[in-house]
Amino acid sequence: MHLTAVLTPAEEGGYIALNPETGTTTQGESVEEALVNLREATALFLEEFPGGAGAQPLVTFFTIPEPSHA
Repeated sequence: MHLTAVLTPAEEGGYIALNPETGTTTQGESVEEALVNLREATALFLEEFPGGAGAQPLVTFFTIPEPSHA
């Protein structure tokens, strides 16, 4: 099963990892640790809620103008 991982640097260090299909979220000190933890959390979620993975999200980017400072 191929799922999505979104990793964001945490303010206190490390990374926050989110799987948008299931909503599972976890963290880790490194990208690798965050992914290991996300795999485990998502697998546990899917054991409890079979079929709980929603549709594959569409991930895209957009831009906004930089704020002007007076």
